[in-house]
Amino acid sequence: MEKDKVDKKEHILDVAEKVFADLGYDGASTRTISGEAGVNMAMLNYYFGSKEGLFLAVFERKINSFRTLLQNISSDGSMNAWNKLDKCIDNYVERIIANNCFQKLINREVSMNKRGDLTDKIIEILMVNVYEVKRIMEEGVNNGLFHADADIPLVIATLFGTKNYIVNMPQLSSLILGHDIRDEKFMENELKPRVKTYMKRLLKAYLVKEHDNSK
Repeated sequence: MEKDKVDKKEHILDVAEKVFADLGYDGASTRTISGEAGVNMAMLNYYFGSKEGLFLAVFERKINSFRTLLQNISSDGSMNAWNKLDKCIDNYVERIIANNCFQKLINREVSMNKRGDLTDKIIEILMVNVYEVKRIMEEGVNNGLFHADADIPLVIATLFGTKNYIVNMPQLSSLILGHDIRDEKFMENELKPRVKTYMKRLLKAYLVKEHDNSK
Protein backbone atom coordinates (compact mmCIF):
# COMPACT_ATOMS: atom_id res chain seq x y z
CA MET A 1 0.00 0.00 0.00
CA GLU A 2 2.80 2.42 0.94
CA LYS A 3 4.64 1.67 -2.30
CA ASP A 4 1.45 2.41 -4.25
CA LYS A 5 1.24 5.82 -2.58
CA VAL A 6 4.86 6.61 -3.44
CA ASP A 7 4.39 5.46 -7.04
CA LYS A 8 1.22 7.55 -7.42
CA LYS A 9 2.91 10.62 -5.98
CA GLU A 10 5.89 10.20 -8.31
CA HIS A 11 3.53 9.79 -11.26
CA ILE A 12 1.77 13.06 -10.38
CA LEU A 13 5.14 14.84 -10.14
CA ASP A 14 6.19 13.44 -13.54
CA VAL A 15 3.02 14.75 -15.16
CA ALA A 16 3.18 18.08 -13.33
CA GLU A 17 6.76 18.65 -14.45
CA LYS A 18 5.75 18.25 -18.08
CA VAL A 19 2.62 20.40 -17.80
CA PHE A 20 4.42 23.21 -15.96
CA ALA A 21 7.23 23.10 -18.53
CA ASP A 22 4.80 23.29 -21.44
CA LEU A 23 2.40 25.87 -20.03
CA GLY A 24 4.34 27.71 -17.34
CA TYR A 25 3.14 28.23 -13.80
CA ASP A 26 0.37 30.65 -14.76
CA GLY A 27 -0.88 28.59 -17.69
CA ALA A 28 -0.98 25.27 -15.86
CA SER A 29 -3.82 24.31 -13.56
CA THR A 30 -4.15 21.59 -10.96
CA ARG A 31 -7.25 20.39 -12.80
CA THR A 32 -5.25 19.91 -16.00
CA ILE A 33 -2.50 18.10 -14.10
CA SER A 34 -4.90 15.85 -12.21
CA GLY A 35 -6.69 15.02 -15.45
CA GLU A 36 -3.50 14.09 -17.30
CA ALA A 37 -2.26 12.13 -14.29
CA GLY A 38 -5.55 10.24 -14.04
CA VAL A 39 -6.15 11.17 -10.40
CA ASN A 40 -8.85 13.21 -8.72
CA MET A 41 -8.32 16.68 -7.28
CA ALA A 42 -8.70 15.41 -3.73
CA MET A 43 -5.66 13.14 -4.13
CA LEU A 44 -3.57 15.91 -5.65
CA ASN A 45 -4.49 18.29 -2.85
CA TYR A 46 -3.83 15.59 -0.25
CA TYR A 47 -0.25 15.14 -1.44
CA PHE A 48 0.67 18.73 -2.29
CA GLY A 49 -1.92 21.09 -0.81
CA SER A 50 -1.98 23.62 -3.65
CA LYS A 51 -0.59 24.44 -7.08
CA GLU A 52 2.31 26.25 -5.44
CA GLY A 53 3.01 23.23 -3.23
CA LEU A 54 3.00 20.96 -6.28
CA PHE A 55 5.23 23.35 -8.21
CA LEU A 56 7.80 23.48 -5.40
CA ALA A 57 7.66 19.70 -5.00
CA VAL A 58 8.63 19.32 -8.67
CA PHE A 59 11.66 21.54 -8.08
CA GLU A 60 12.66 19.91 -4.81
CA ARG A 61 12.55 16.40 -6.25
CA LYS A 62 15.02 17.28 -9.01
CA ILE A 63 17.28 19.47 -6.92
CA ASN A 64 17.40 17.08 -3.96
CA SER A 65 18.68 14.21 -6.10
CA PHE A 66 21.58 16.35 -7.31
CA ARG A 67 22.17 17.70 -3.80
CA THR A 68 22.70 14.18 -2.47
CA LEU A 69 25.23 13.54 -5.22
CA LEU A 70 27.09 16.79 -4.45
CA GLN A 71 27.14 16.03 -0.74
CA ASN A 72 28.58 12.58 -1.39
CA ILE A 73 31.29 14.10 -3.55
CA SER A 74 32.03 16.84 -1.01
CA SER A 75 32.41 14.37 1.87
CA ASP A 76 34.62 11.91 -0.03
CA GLY A 77 37.93 11.99 1.81
CA SER A 78 39.73 10.10 -0.95
CA MET A 79 39.66 13.11 -3.32
CA ASN A 80 41.23 16.54 -3.12
CA ALA A 81 39.21 19.69 -3.78
CA TRP A 82 40.06 19.86 -7.48
CA ASN A 83 39.11 16.21 -8.10
CA LYS A 84 35.83 16.88 -6.32
CA LEU A 85 35.16 19.93 -8.46
CA ASP A 86 36.12 17.98 -11.60
CA LYS A 87 33.52 15.35 -10.70
CA CYS A 88 30.93 18.02 -9.92
CA ILE A 89 31.43 19.56 -13.36
CA ASP A 90 30.93 16.18 -15.05
CA ASN A 91 27.67 15.56 -13.21
CA TYR A 92 26.44 19.13 -13.53
CA VAL A 93 26.93 19.27 -17.30
CA GLU A 94 25.30 15.86 -17.76
CA ARG A 95 22.22 17.01 -15.90
CA ILE A 96 21.69 20.59 -17.03
CA ILE A 97 22.73 20.68 -20.66
CA ALA A 98 19.76 18.78 -21.94
CA ASN A 99 16.53 19.40 -23.82
CA ASN A 100 14.36 18.21 -20.96
CA CYS A 101 11.24 19.70 -19.52
CA PHE A 102 12.79 20.48 -16.14
CA GLN A 103 15.37 22.76 -17.73
CA LYS A 104 12.61 24.52 -19.67
CA LEU A 105 10.67 24.89 -16.44
CA ILE A 106 13.52 26.28 -14.38
CA ASN A 107 14.65 28.68 -17.09
CA ARG A 108 11.16 30.07 -17.57
CA GLU A 109 10.24 30.58 -13.93
CA VAL A 110 13.50 31.84 -12.44
CA SER A 111 13.92 34.45 -15.18
CA MET A 112 10.45 35.97 -14.77
CA ASN A 113 11.08 37.76 -11.45
CA LYS A 114 7.44 38.46 -10.83
CA ARG A 115 6.13 35.96 -8.33
CA GLY A 116 7.65 37.23 -5.11
CA ASP A 117 7.49 34.54 -2.45
CA LEU A 118 7.33 31.67 -4.93
CA THR A 119 10.41 32.87 -6.82
CA ASP A 120 12.22 33.35 -3.51
CA LYS A 121 11.44 29.77 -2.53
CA ILE A 122 12.70 28.46 -5.88
CA ILE A 123 15.94 30.44 -5.53
CA GLU A 124 16.34 29.15 -1.98
CA ILE A 125 16.06 25.55 -3.21
CA LEU A 126 18.61 26.16 -5.97
CA MET A 127 21.06 27.95 -3.68
CA VAL A 128 21.51 24.89 -1.47
CA ASN A 129 23.32 23.17 -4.33
CA VAL A 130 25.30 26.32 -5.09
CA TYR A 131 26.51 26.28 -1.48
CA GLU A 132 27.69 22.68 -1.86
CA VAL A 133 29.88 23.67 -4.83
CA LYS A 134 31.08 26.75 -2.94
CA ARG A 135 32.05 24.56 0.01
CA ILE A 136 34.30 22.43 -2.21
CA MET A 137 36.02 25.53 -3.59
CA GLU A 138 36.53 26.93 -0.10
CA GLU A 139 38.08 23.62 0.93
CA GLY A 140 40.61 24.02 -1.88
CA VAL A 141 41.46 27.55 -0.72
CA ASN A 142 41.73 26.53 2.92
CA ASN A 143 44.08 23.61 2.28
CA GLY A 144 46.30 25.62 -0.07
CA LEU A 145 45.48 23.81 -3.30
CA PHE A 146 43.61 26.82 -4.73
CA HIS A 147 44.80 30.42 -4.79
CA ALA A 148 43.96 32.22 -1.57
CA ASP A 149 42.58 35.21 -3.50
CA ALA A 150 40.39 33.11 -5.82
CA ASP A 151 37.11 34.92 -6.44
CA ILE A 152 34.79 32.04 -5.66
CA PRO A 153 31.51 33.91 -6.33
CA LEU A 154 32.71 34.79 -9.84
CA VAL A 155 33.85 31.21 -10.46
CA ILE A 156 30.37 30.03 -9.52
CA ALA A 157 28.83 32.70 -11.77
CA THR A 158 31.05 31.49 -14.62
CA LEU A 159 30.05 27.87 -14.11
CA PHE A 160 26.33 28.51 -13.92
CA GLY A 161 26.35 31.45 -16.31
CA THR A 162 27.87 29.43 -19.14
CA LYS A 163 25.04 26.96 -18.82
CA ASN A 164 22.43 29.68 -18.69
CA TYR A 165 23.72 31.33 -21.84
CA ILE A 166 23.79 28.10 -23.83
CA VAL A 167 20.46 26.74 -22.61
CA ASN A 168 18.48 30.00 -22.41
CA MET A 169 19.59 31.42 -25.77
CA PRO A 170 19.57 28.40 -28.10
CA GLN A 171 19.33 30.36 -31.36
CA LEU A 172 22.27 32.65 -30.62
CA SER A 173 24.26 29.84 -29.00
CA SER A 174 23.73 27.68 -32.07
CA LEU A 175 25.19 30.39 -34.29
CA ILE A 176 28.18 30.91 -32.00
CA LEU A 177 28.87 27.19 -31.58
CA GLY A 178 28.30 26.42 -35.25
CA HIS A 179 25.61 23.79 -34.73
CA ASP A 180 21.99 23.58 -33.64
CA ILE A 181 22.22 22.85 -29.93
CA ARG A 182 18.67 21.49 -29.97
CA ASP A 183 20.02 18.52 -31.93
CA GLU A 184 20.01 15.74 -29.31
CA LYS A 185 22.79 13.76 -30.99
CA PHE A 186 25.05 16.81 -31.18
CA MET A 187 24.28 17.68 -27.58
CA GLU A 188 25.15 14.24 -26.23
CA ASN A 189 28.13 13.39 -28.44
CA GLU A 190 29.77 16.78 -28.93
CA LEU A 191 28.40 19.63 -26.83
CA LYS A 192 28.51 17.99 -23.41
CA PRO A 193 32.11 16.77 -23.74
CA ARG A 194 33.06 20.16 -25.17
CA VAL A 195 31.55 22.07 -22.25
CA LYS A 196 33.14 19.72 -19.69
CA THR A 197 36.59 20.14 -21.20
CA TYR A 198 36.19 23.91 -21.45
CA MET A 199 34.99 24.39 -17.87
CA LYS A 200 37.66 22.13 -16.39
CA ARG A 201 40.52 23.81 -18.25
CA LEU A 202 39.20 27.27 -17.46
CA LEU A 203 38.59 26.68 -13.75
CA LYS A 204 41.74 24.67 -13.17
CA ALA A 205 43.89 27.37 -14.78
CA TYR A 206 42.30 29.98 -12.53
CA LEU A 207 41.96 28.07 -9.26
CA VAL A 208 44.84 25.62 -8.90
CA LYS A 209 48.19 27.09 -7.86
CA GLU A 210 50.35 24.88 -10.06
CA HIS A 211 48.47 26.26 -13.07
CA ASP A 212 49.14 29.93 -12.31
CA ASN A 213 49.84 31.61 -15.67
CA SER A 214 49.82 35.18 -14.35
CA LYS A 215 53.60 35.45 -13.97
